[in-house]
Parts: sequence; C-alpha cells; structure tokens
Amino acid sequence: MTSWVTQHSDKGTVFGPQRFGDFAAMKEALIARKIEATFMIAPLAMKLASDGVPVKIVYLGHRDGSALVVGADSEIRNFVDLKGKKVAIPSRFSNQNLLMRRMMKQYGMAPDDIQLVETPPPDHPGALAAKAVDGYIVGEPHCAKAEIDGYGRVLYYMKDLWPNFISCVLVVRQEVINERPELVQELVNGIAASGKWLDEDKEAGAAHRKQAAVVVGKMFYNQDPALLEHVLTKPLDRVAYTNLMPPKDTFDEIMSLAVETGVLPKHMEFEEYCDTRFAPDLQTVIMPFKDLPMPTEAELASLGKK
Repeated sequence: MTSWVTQHSDKGTVFGPQRFGDFAAMKEALIARKIEATFMIAPLAMKLASDGVPVKIVYLGHRDGSALVVGADSEIRNFVDLKGKKVAIPSRFSNQNLLMRRMMKQYGMAPDDIQLVETPPPDHPGALAAKAVDGYIVGEPHCAKAEIDGYGRVLYYMKDLWPNFISCVLVVRQEVINERPELVQELVNGIAASGKWLDEDKEAGAAHRKQAAVVVGKMFYNQDPALLEHVLTKPLDRVAYTNLMPPKDTFDEIMSLAVETGVLPKHMEFEEYCDTRFAPDLQTVIMPFKDLPMPTEAELASLGKK
C-alpha cells in the first residue's frame, strides 16, 4: 500500500494508514499512542479531550457524507414516521446520534420515542437487510450499499437536515503537535490538497472523483469502486471535501447538544479541544498531482499478496 504511494510521490512524508472496524478500538489505539493521528467522529474526540487525553481536532475529514436510510419497501416517508421504530447509530459519541436527538426535539418527541441502537458502521446495511432495525444513520459508503443492493433507500441526506454536517474530524496527539508541528502541517496540507482535487472538477464530469473511487476502493478499502463512485457522484453534493476548517459556531452547537443529551459531562471551550492553526487557506494549497496515477494490474496483484 505505502510502497505504491511512495513510488508516485515526488517528495514528502509517507503516512502509514491503518483501518479500524469500530470506534472503540480506534479510541484505545489513540489513547495508547499506537497511532498518533486519526479520523474520528467529532463528539468522541471531544470526549477524549474531556477525559484528559492529550488530543486536538485540527481539521475536518469532509462535510456531509451521511444519510438516514430505511427499507426500500418501508412505509416510513418522513421523520415523524420513525416514532416507535428502531434506528441504528454508529455510536452515542457521534454527530449522527446528536442529529437524531436534535430532530426528535424539533418534532416534539420524547427521548425514547425512537429506539437508537449503537451498531458498528459496517454492520448497518446487514441489520437493515435482516430487518433487525427499521433504519440507520451513518457515514458513507454504508448508506449507498443498501441503495445499490436494492433493500434500502435514503430518507434524508444529512446535508438536508443539518447543512454542512460534520461527522469526521482529524485528531492528532498533542505531543506530535508540540514536537513535530511541521509534520502535522504536512499531513493537513496533504488532506486539504486531496479535497481540493476531488471537488475542483465535480461540476465538469467529476473525473477526479471517479478516479479516486477506483484507486481508493481497490488499494485501500477493498471495496467495489462502483459503490464508491455512487457515493462520490450520486448526487454530486452527497459529500464535500472542501470548507474543512473546524468552525467554532458549529462546534459550540455540537458541544451544547452533547452536554444537553448527556453524551458529554461538561461544557468545554473550543480552544480546549480544537487547534485551527494548521488549517490552510485553500487558495494557497498546491496540489502535487493533476491526475491520480491509476494502479496497474501488477501493482494490485502484488498488494493482494501482502
């Protein structure tokens, strides 16, 4: 995986990726410093900071990119229809959970009018297919999976319920921020450049998103590129990769919701868990590539043997 990235990189640090199947394992790895940076759901990052773990949110992973999905043949047509139903959420420490609580309050529902069940994100589609839940709310590509396979439909995209929805944030250990700020900057700049590249041609054919679906699907996530292309292009604003500076006003709202619903024990000031100095001005971000080098069949085959 990393050897292919290195081969096509003119310069810069190679950051070794590691996949996690659930947020609990990711959290423990970060606490134990087995990893020093990760993409994580926002309220969980806040909870770690509240618990005294030396971490800071330095950037967003993306905007939107989540949906509320119900069965394809379900009679559920609006949020009110979810009353008395069972809905899977990725974690109580997720903005998907807070959004559900926010919507229930908006519609005058009691906290237990919808049964929210914590379920690892990869298990959401299967739970819906087995009718173990009536719906689920989670990040992509797990929403598109039910769509493509024909047993689920999107009831709401998060962009329509909470515009510029934030789910995924980049969290970095404070020791790395203190000791290697230039490394943190390089990491954030690389993420920003990738996001700029993904978004720059989405209204002109979205070739970059289609390229990314192939490379990321085959080389990093072992997922069907057609699934990822669906996520990235249907519709084109399903997920956004720019405007990723952590916004104080939105984070203040997330913090208030988290405290109000008992997800967090106390209010924290923005600066206690966020460090925005690494977020670059996108106008100054230089993209080190114009076209993503597509892996050859030989490269893909060699990766499969590792």
